[in-house]
Amino acid sequence: MTAPTTATRGTDGLERDALAVLHPTFHGTDAPPAWLLRLLESGGMTGVGLFGRNVVSDGQVTDLTARLHEANPEVLVALDEEGGDVTRLEVRTGSSVPGSLALGAVDDPDLTRAVAAEIGRRLVARGITLNWAPSADVNSNPDNPVIGSRSFGADPELVARHTVAYVEGLQSAGVAACVKHFPGHGDTDVDSHLAMPRIGVDRDTLTARELLPFRAAIAAGTRSVMSAHILVPALDPELPGTLSPAVLNGLLRAPVAEGGLGFEGVIVTDGMEMDAVAARWGVERGNVLAIAAGADAICVGGTPSDEAEVLRMRDALVDAVRAGELPGERLHDAAERVRALGRWTAARRAEALGAGTPAGDTGAAGRDIGAEAARRAVRVSAPAGAPAFAPLTGPAHVLVLTPTANVAVGTETPWGLGPELTRLLPGTTTDRRDRTAATEVPALVDEVLRATGDRRLVVVVRDVHRHAWMAGVLDALVAARPDTAVVEMGVPQAPPSGALHIATHGAARVCAEAAAEVLTGRSPGAGGA
Repeated sequence: MTAPTTATRGTDGLERDALAVLHPTFHGTDAPPAWLLRLLESGGMTGVGLFGRNVVSDGQVTDLTARLHEANPEVLVALDEEGGDVTRLEVRTGSSVPGSLALGAVDDPDLTRAVAAEIGRRLVARGITLNWAPSADVNSNPDNPVIGSRSFGADPELVARHTVAYVEGLQSAGVAACVKHFPGHGDTDVDSHLAMPRIGVDRDTLTARELLPFRAAIAAGTRSVMSAHILVPALDPELPGTLSPAVLNGLLRAPVAEGGLGFEGVIVTDGMEMDAVAARWGVERGNVLAIAAGADAICVGGTPSDEAEVLRMRDALVDAVRAGELPGERLHDAAERVRALGRWTAARRAEALGAGTPAGDTGAAGRDIGAEAARRAVRVSAPAGAPAFAPLTGPAHVLVLTPTANVAVGTETPWGLGPELTRLLPGTTTDRRDRTAATEVPALVDEVLRATGDRRLVVVVRDVHRHAWMAGVLDALVAARPDTAVVEMGVPQAPPSGALHIATHGAARVCAEAAAEVLTGRSPGAGGA
């Protein structure tokens, strides 16, 4: 066991390099911990991650990150603001811009570029310099429990062109993009937060499908790429991507002439506390293996770190170098890549702020781009023989069938339709039910019908194709009330049902607003997909 350490240890180059590659998160919303500021100012640390737990308001985040930039003007302040379902800046309210699936449904790269630029403007104004986005995963497996609407879609060419547009838009605003999750997390039915996913396709399929958006993003100049904790036997039969030299050095870093992707920027790991890695190797050992494999920045994102944990992680890297398990040159190369990215973001942030990027509201144009994108993403349809749907004119009853949230999305961000529809139709009521409440479908249906009375019923679902219990409840309600409107706020894989079927392609607040407009006749929505 490593001897106890203190923050005063770490003055030599090796220990500074070890701290430089560690990007932890922390508790708190008012001020960063004193130990973190000290390590950023004089210990060699280069980066830190923020999550929804660190966010209360725009002004509060701006004040919080200002302290980080004071401690280290070249600090990388990162979070994953994908837009849509995964939002940290708007974690309490839901996102005012739709996510990737909605943008892919519209399939207008100029719109995607504009939305990403708006996200970038908001981030840089609040002191964020690195966005762990976009997802370049091709969502080829409809049963994927963690990617889904975070992907632009299931077509590799579509995903590639929108990944490029997102990278260009985000970086034009002065924020570094981090394209994820290499070599591609789309064809999985396991969440790597919970266990080790496996993609069993051959190398040719990987090249034509999974790798296509990453090649395009690298050609477009993405500053960083995030590795995935997934096992791809065609690349490495034993180690997941984050820990695999074959995946990171032999594929991502290798020159194009040698069959690689030729990426020269920063390789960021996915959260090293995730069970796909931590359950077998542990965080500290996993960090050593990831840096040895070719990663540059270690993200420990899901759980906040304290000083003792950061120093243990630092010492594990130092000890590995001294024991000959990790070449010192590899650790130094990783640290230098991260420092170079910090210099790039500092310069771009200074340019953006110098050009007048506001510290608060980005204006009506910025707010309107999200609403425009959400409206354009809506698809309205109905099954053959469904009764004609008349727009809602009075209070309705909204039933939200709620699946278990995946870890990436979290449970803090509200979603559904009730508040948006209530604003348009005062008196509208909302009932939320999950799988536990749906164990007795007939009893649940009777309860819902009694609560609805003579009002119109709207049922909101999310990835109904993945949840048999949800499909059972929905089918029973539509059979009992054929005039039911159905709003799918996930991946619209299942056939449409109800008198009116609205696919929003995501559960962002702005997507709910667009659906409410269609239900009340304020917007016709787009035609069938």
